[in-house]
Amino acid sequence: MPPEEDAGRIHCRLDELLAERGMTLARLAELVGVTVVNLSVLKNDRARAIRFSTLTAVCDVLGCQVGDLLVVVPRA
Repeated sequence: MPPEEDAGRIHCRLDELLAERGMTLARLAELVGVTVVNLSVLKNDRARAIRFSTLTAVCDVLGCQVGDLLVVVPRA
C-alpha cells in the first residue's frame, strides 16, 4: 500500500484541456457516456479510481494522452 503522504498527488488537468478545446463538462459527459457528476469528481481531484474504459474514452474525445490528462504533483 502506498504511503499516506502520496495520497492526492495525482492532478487531473481536465479543466485546462476542456478550456483549450472550448468544450463543456456536460458535452464531454455526453460524448463519453458518463455522468457530469462522475467527471466533476475527476476534474476536482476527488476521484479515488477511474475505469480504464472511461479514461480511454475521455482521451479519445479530447484527442489527448493519459499523461496530458493526469499528472503527478511533486512532493512539497
